[in-house]
Amino acid sequence: MVHDEIYWTIISYVIPIAQSFMEGYCLYRLAKPFMKNKKGIFCVAVIYSLTMLMLYMIPLYLNSFIAYSIGVFAAFLVMCRIDRRNYEQKAFIVVIFFSLRWFTSAIAEILYDNLYNYVGNTDYMTVHPNMSFALYVGVCLLYLVLEFLFTAIGIWCILKNYAYKYAKMSKKELLMLAVPSFLGVAGYEIIWCYRNFYIAKMGKNSNMYDVMSLLYYAVAIITIVVVIVLYQSIKAGQKEKLQNELLATQMDSIRQHIEQVENLYQSIRSIKHDMTNHVITLERLYAGNKVEEAKAYSTELKTMLAKVTDKVNSGNPVTDVILQEMQSEAGKRKIRFNIDYHYPTDSNVNAFDMSVILHNALQNAMENAGKSETPYISILSYRRNNAYMIEIKNSFAGNLKWDIESGLPVTSKGNMDGHGYGLSNIRRMAEKYSGDIAIDLNGKEFCLSIMLMMEM
Repeated sequence: MVHDEIYWTIISYVIPIAQSFMEGYCLYRLAKPFMKNKKGIFCVAVIYSLTMLMLYMIPLYLNSFIAYSIGVFAAFLVMCRIDRRNYEQKAFIVVIFFSLRWFTSAIAEILYDNLYNYVGNTDYMTVHPNMSFALYVGVCLLYLVLEFLFTAIGIWCILKNYAYKYAKMSKKELLMLAVPSFLGVAGYEIIWCYRNFYIAKMGKNSNMYDVMSLLYYAVAIITIVVVIVLYQSIKAGQKEKLQNELLATQMDSIRQHIEQVENLYQSIRSIKHDMTNHVITLERLYAGNKVEEAKAYSTELKTMLAKVTDKVNSGNPVTDVILQEMQSEAGKRKIRFNIDYHYPTDSNVNAFDMSVILHNALQNAMENAGKSETPYISILSYRRNNAYMIEIKNSFAGNLKWDIESGLPVTSKGNMDGHGYGLSNIRRMAEKYSGDIAIDLNGKEFCLSIMLMMEM
């Protein structure tokens, strides 16, 4: 008899300990994809589990809600300590975990109670009362397995649908995502109080009430996932809208470039039309032995031609204009600008696509090169078989933070600091030609490599 009591006591302690570490592991799996410090997140799970064990072992007679609130708050503080950014998102993680823990635990407990009552009232258990301990251990293990399984499924659904894990979350977004969890937990408390009251008064469960409760908890979890899906859809729409707005702005800029090219051609046609007259005038001046007048006329003609002829000859008038403008702007900013760029004239590359690439890349380089002590920009292009390469280098002062999802530098604007959304547009254009971009930071030099695959 004494041994039986010891066994019951041991199990009564082992189950909460196992449950605490199991829940800590689930918190670890939920938080890990959102954290940059993958090793540090292990501390979050340990602190949560130890906090819950301490509250369980110390007889403070705390309400369960208060105890678990203390546990997730401790986890929140540790997360903020090891990764000091995006605190709203960390609050979202602990709120989601807090609500998910109650829903899955309630589902497991309802199944646990009904199974325990059903098996405990069978003829076999009546005849074999010595099997009560084995039954208790079995259903306790089943409870832990079910809670872990339901929690794991919920976490998997959340992580699968939460695409922008490193995106900055605002307070309004946190409120929107947290409301379903808070309402669901409030509903859980009402349902659970009524269930305990019903059992205390009637001495048994209501099967229909348990089924309705299970349905409520399942709907609560689904609602949380659906809200996350909608939130991520909104984020994706915002990102696409911003990129389209930037691309539209760049298209307007390209149209201006094309207009400048048309004006240039118009000037060239005008000069070509008048060139015969200019030649005749020079011949008459020399024939009349008016050498000085002829030289003055010739000098004026050269000046006029210089204004309309390109200083840059890349092989395409549109890219010529872009390079000229950037070269002129670099001169105003006292930035050394080296050009060794040649347009792939015998390829399938569209001039508009190339203008988007050059405009974005050189604009980003211009903005960042000026921050260094000896600013410079260089652009180089070359071809290896069917691979067309563009390398744009610029002086760079500072550090880059990288977005794990996109592989591009992170910015204070929510995407790429220092090199803006332009890199996304460049990558999109490169992928159109089965290519990609590569970024390398060597000391104080930023290098952007763009590869386009040409049709042979």
